[in-house]
Amino acid sequence: MTDQREAKRSAHPVQRLLVVDDDERILETMKLALSDEGYEVDVARDADAALECIRLAVPDLLLLDVMLPGKDGFELCREIRKTSSLPIILLTAKTDTVDVVVGLESGADDYVTKPFEVRVLLARMRSLLRRVRSSDTDAAVLRVGPLEIRPEEGVVTRRGDTVNLTRTEFSLLCTLASRPGRVFSREALLREVWGYDYFGDARLVDVHIRRLRAKVEDDPSAPLLIRTVRGMGYKAAAD
Repeated sequence: MTDQREAKRSAHPVQRLLVVDDDERILETMKLALSDEGYEVDVARDADAALECIRLAVPDLLLLDVMLPGKDGFELCREIRKTSSLPIILLTAKTDTVDVVVGLESGADDYVTKPFEVRVLLARMRSLLRRVRSSDTDAAVLRVGPLEIRPEEGVVTRRGDTVNLTRTEFSLLCTLASRPGRVFSREALLREVWGYDYFGDARLVDVHIRRLRAKVEDDPSAPLLIRTVRGMGYKAAAD
């Protein structure tokens, strides 16, 4: 068993996770399973404890349960997003569309519904951790209207002002901007941005498009830069 654990650890640099859940049994189970995969795992049982953990050592990824005592996962996610692009996966027992959308609108990059298989959670985690603030293009600078995008630097400016995006929003913008005028279906964006070949939720794309538009468009309700092509998907303006 020791040799197997060491092999897993050597497969990738050790990354730190923060798991937030008010159920002690779930915390213990997840810590054991994720540690066995080679991750360093910190745990917290409520929002205040989670914020203190983040203050002391910012994790590479946050696994956040929605149902917490006091401040819930949605509120905590929104608070974190005010100052950080920390990757966040929500863990939720709620399957209602409204609850899922609220979670994504709160700033989460992805979500996993309880009960979940560990392999599914690990796949989502690895996909998100692989996601860097870059695109698959060699271009040093991408432009869409007043937006200037520097993939290698992870920087977006709009008429000279910096636009603060999460990793997922940045990757989504780079993907669209790398081929302006090309229509990307939701399935294509799930593959290219989230890395999901066989499990994914189109709501991820729609909510992140809305969040992206809110940050880059003059009028998000009448978008000119990130356009919807009815029945097909989304594209970045080519002019």
